[in-house]
Amino acid sequence: MTNHRRTLLLAAPLALGLGVLAGCAATGPYPPPPAPIVETLPKPPVSAEPLRWRPGYWTWSGTGYTWTGGEYVPQSTAGTHWMPGHWVQSGGAYVWKPAGWAM
Repeated sequence: MTNHRRTLLLAAPLALGLGVLAGCAATGPYPPPPAPIVETLPKPPVSAEPLRWRPGYWTWSGTGYTWTGGEYVPQSTAGTHWMPGHWVQSGGAYVWKPAGWAM
């Protein structure tokens, strides 16, 4: 295998990871996101670990907003307070702050 091919193979996962991270924030002159859709909480699934409801949220698709429905996620032991994901306005652009656990 040539050094050029080896470099490409090693760089591909890094580029993919950076692309995923870049997709976490929608910036630009986008309109404000729609109001959240009111969801009815379904009964939690049977699980050996504690679960927490993560509400649905709007994501920017490149041409408009699409809704991602809520779901139950494992409760973290690292944080004590669930911070829902939300859109914030920063310098005229809207940026998505993902949900997560905070202390």
